[in-house]
Parts: sequence; structure tokens; C-alpha cells
Amino acid sequence: MKINDLLSHGSEWLRGTGPNSDIVISSRIRLARNLFKISFPHWANKKQCEQVLTTVTDAVSKIALLKQTTVFNLSALDSIDKQFLVERHLMSHDHAQKSEGRAVIVDNEEIVSIMINEEDHLRMQVMQSGFNLYETWNIAGKIDDHLAKELPYAFLPDWGYLTACPTNTGTGMRGSVMLHLPALVMTRQVDRVLAAIAKLSFNTRGLYGEGTQALGNFFQISNQVSLGHGEEEIIGNINGIIRQIIEQEHQARELMFSKNRAMLEDKINRSFGILKSAYIISSQETIELLSLVRLGLDLGLIKHIDQARLNDLFISTQPAHLQKIENKKLTSEERDVKRAQIIRKRLGVSN
Repeated sequence: MKINDLLSHGSEWLRGTGPNSDIVISSRIRLARNLFKISFPHWANKKQCEQVLTTVTDAVSKIALLKQTTVFNLSALDSIDKQFLVERHLMSHDHAQKSEGRAVIVDNEEIVSIMINEEDHLRMQVMQSGFNLYETWNIAGKIDDHLAKELPYAFLPDWGYLTACPTNTGTGMRGSVMLHLPALVMTRQVDRVLAAIAKLSFNTRGLYGEGTQALGNFFQISNQVSLGHGEEEIIGNINGIIRQIIEQEHQARELMFSKNRAMLEDKINRSFGILKSAYIISSQETIELLSLVRLGLDLGLIKHIDQARLNDLFISTQPAHLQKIENKKLTSEERDVKRAQIIRKRLGVSN
């Protein structure tokens, strides 16, 4: 698989299927692993990073579950290619900042990705559409078990898996769920909800993970600490919190729909109108407007577009995707024009 092949199908995190997919965009399990007696990536020298890269890619090639994967060496990618992979949630922004001795392994369905030499030697990620953490963990666990037979993991019985960040030590697991919470944002309840879960040791991040803003009413919620907790316990705790947030979002939607339907319909249809008619539009405005149209779809107020086309617009209108589609670098102004053109075309507007 070549990197441009990814343009031809949608990302797993925007497939729009699975349990509670009206609110839960995706479920993700990430496992941090390191190799015994080799410095963590931030302290490793070039030779050690290359050693890890070779060792891990050789191990992956021997595992049947990972036969349909491609290794993308970051040193062979330009800045647009790397940002493209970040936009598809296949690797982190931090991983894209360096190249030597670093790679990301991606399966053909974009469900599995493995970052090599990010903060840890391996950052294995499995994503599923909808609220599906247990099935996601089932896949991640099987891959991890196979890799453990091929790789000398850094592990101590009293501590668990050793990681660069102490909060990941233990299981090395981060479970996270991407939520779309427009009603809680519009009713100004979201800050209270997020403050409450922070007290329970859960992190909240934006659309593209650590250090990013909650654009388009998307929030990524994950466990903060893994030391002293088993995998099933971590997933159970996350599931309990997410179920509560889903219920609060449903209640906020019902309240707005029953008491402020005219205002809600106006806001949603104005957003849809701008998307259909704009000739210049920024990435941030696009995400915010698409978020409201998605809410309209979920509430049955918008019937002019199907979920698949709408979901595709969340990713195909991002900066690197626009440049991959055009096969050339574009200025910010050129991207804003191209983005509007693509949106009008996908929404069925001819000019």
C-alpha cells in the first residue's frame, strides 16, 4: 500500500457505525511498550533508534495478524505526507516532528497503527467506530500477545511494562473515546461535566489528541493513570464515565429540541447553507459547521445528505488532505478556496 492509496477509503474513526455512534465517534486502545536494555527514544542515539526500528519491523513481518500492513518510514515522507497521517489519526503530531529512525505501521483498514520510536519504542493503537472499547481491546491484546513472543519487552513483575512517562507504567494502556457533544456545549454544561471527570483522573483532549483544542465539539476522553490498574478495570472505568456523558448529551439534545426547536433548526440550517454556498472557508469554520450539520442529521432535522458523505468531509477538507488531492503544495488562501469547492461538490452543488 502506498500513502496515496489511503485517499480512496474513509478512516475508521469516521465510519459512523457501531454502538452509540450518534455521540461516540470512535473507541481507541493504545499500548505503550519498550524494548529491554535500550534507552527510551528521547534518550536513545541514532544507532539505538535504528536498532529498534529494524527489530520491530522484523517482528511485525512474522505476525499473521499484521500481514496486511505497510511500514511508512518517516525519513521517506515529506511534511505533507506526515501531516496527512496525523489528520487520519494514524500517528501523533509529536511523532511527525522527527524522522530519523522513526516509522508508523498502518494496516489496510486503518484500524491498527504502530508508531515506532515516538515517546516509547512502540505505541500500538487500535481504533473502532462507535462505543466499542472491549472489542478494541480484544484486537489490541491479541496483537500485543503475538509481538511479546518476538520482542524482549521491558517488564518488571512489581511494576509492569516500563514506559517513558510514569503515568503509563503498569499496563501501558490508554483507553480513549472520541465524543461529539454539541448539545452540552450549546447549553453550557460541558465545562461542568469535564471538570467532574478530571477529578476522577480522566484526561480531556481535542480532536487531534494532546495539546489540541476541542474543535467541532469533539472531545477525546481517556484514563490518566495505568499503574496499579488492570486492563479490564481501566476499560470498565472508562465505560462507566462515557455512559454517563452519553446520557447527559442525550438529555441536553432532548431539552433543546423540545424547548428551542426553532432556534436549533435555524442554527443547523444556516450552517448547512453556508457550507453549500461558501467559496472561501477555513478548516476551523468547516469543522464547526459540519458539527452542527451532524447534529441535525442525528436529530432528523437535516435530510439532504447521508452520514457517509458528511463524515468524509471532516477529513478530506483538512490541509494535508487538500494538498494530497491536488498533488501539490497550496497556500492557506488556496486551501480555503479548494476546501469550499470540495464541500459544494460533495453536497451536490454544481458550481
